[in-house]
Amino acid sequence: MAVLQAILYIAAVILLILGALPTRGTRGVSLPLLGAACALLAYALPDITQIG
Repeated sequence: MAVLQAILYIAAVILLILGALPTRGTRGVSLPLLGAACALLAYALPDITQIG
């Protein structure tokens, strides 16, 4: 569980950094938004996977 959380947090940081770089706009979901979603998923993962 902790390994999955760490991977999601690392992915979130990478996506947020890539989203902050000055590049041309992309179509679809933006990288910072995807990074924020990964961070939120990593934060809520223990509650989501809790049984009972």
